[in-house]
Amino acid sequence: MKIQNYINGEFLPPVADRWIENYNPAIGEVYGQIPDSTKEDVEKAVEAAEKAFPSWSNTTLTRRSEILSKIADLIKEKLTFLAESESKDNGKPVSLATQIDIPRAASNFQFFANAITQFSSEAHESVGLNAVNFTLRQPIGVVGCISPWNLPLYLFTWKIAPAIAAGNCVIAKPSEVTPMTAYLLAEITKDAGLPKGVLNIVHGLGTSTGQAIVEHKKIKAISFTGGTTTGAHIARVAAPMFKKLSLELGGKNPNIIFADCDYDKMLETTVRSSFANQGQICLCGSRIFVEEKIYEKFKKDFVQKVSELKVGNPLEESTNIGALVSKEHLEKVKSYIDIAENEGGKILFGGDRIAVKGSENGYYLQPTIIEVASNQCRLNQEEIFGPVVTIMPFKTDEEALQLANDVKYGLSATLWTNNLNRTLQFSKQLHVGIVWVNTWLMRDLRTPFGGQKESGIGREGGFEALRFLQNLKIYV
Repeated sequence: MKIQNYINGEFLPPVADRWIENYNPAIGEVYGQIPDSTKEDVEKAVEAAEKAFPSWSNTTLTRRSEILSKIADLIKEKLTFLAESESKDNGKPVSLATQIDIPRAASNFQFFANAITQFSSEAHESVGLNAVNFTLRQPIGVVGCISPWNLPLYLFTWKIAPAIAAGNCVIAKPSEVTPMTAYLLAEITKDAGLPKGVLNIVHGLGTSTGQAIVEHKKIKAISFTGGTTTGAHIARVAAPMFKKLSLELGGKNPNIIFADCDYDKMLETTVRSSFANQGQICLCGSRIFVEEKIYEKFKKDFVQKVSELKVGNPLEESTNIGALVSKEHLEKVKSYIDIAENEGGKILFGGDRIAVKGSENGYYLQPTIIEVASNQCRLNQEEIFGPVVTIMPFKTDEEALQLANDVKYGLSATLWTNNLNRTLQFSKQLHVGIVWVNTWLMRDLRTPFGGQKESGIGREGGFEALRFLQNLKIYV
């Protein structure tokens, strides 16, 4: 099938009539085409958004909330279809998309449907001066939202929902690798009564379509989730134009395990935090540091648990690990396994491609555990973004903290300990945006989310997202 752009409430082919092949990673075959959009397509979307903005920005909060709630309801109604579509496009197990990705997409819209009705301006009385200072929060205008391929609808809606809730109009670009659910979302928003021009979805490559969005003078803010290198490029283009920027970038997250942890809970969660979504989550704990006194036990038990994971067809309920998102990404991840062997790393489990019966051309890779001797090896310093983790021991709290922080990224960390003092110390001293203690991936949508160092700038989620997506104005 041919996916089309969604501009001004209509589905349209790309102006240049150029197309990109869309692959099903589970079988390694083309199953559709998407627009290879150009500046002309982005220009049409911006014109539609500008035309819609005066009306949408003055739409009552109650009405905006009603529309976002309706979108959430329709996503839930189409749960099974959307989950199957996500799995086909991305390679992830359909069970994961059913339990996590699609419900979270609905929650994103429902959360901001509620949040916008509670988000307010402020007034400050200047006592003795007979004056009141009013702080107004007003929509920015046209906002660009660029999302990644690992959690396609989940992160697409994470950006779009607060943007339109705040009264903005949106030019959105999903990853060209996983465009299907974004295309399906357009129809849902149309059915929910979202006025034409408020949401415009333009498909295409990052180097052309994404670039056109970032450099367009009338797009006043950019929300981007993706790789650090791309984020740096966006900042170089957008910063001189004084656009507002929110960049959620790479991660190389430490998973720090102390001997006094709840061992069984830790082991079960660590398998999940290492390999969920084929390890293609920016929050996966890809560097595992284990206290020396339990290191050998952990190594044996961890290998055993991981060996029990089933790599298979994403449509099968029993599948734990599906296909990687693309052939190119599979080759990149596999190259790091080859690097490990050259750097002296010891492969404890996995490392090989898998031929799944009936899907022999799919992009499957064993979950891989590599024992390393140094935190300075490339496997511990560079984002692999696949089903590959490293493990190494530590002796002291100080060493564990030093190892965790000694990387250019600072997105998240996981800490396993029942020592309260250690919990407080590490939570303060880890150079990351979020610390999970004795859990992983627990998220309250009211809390701000983002990283430190080369993991990005800005915060998304909760009222922080709405603050980013509105301008401040003071009048007295």
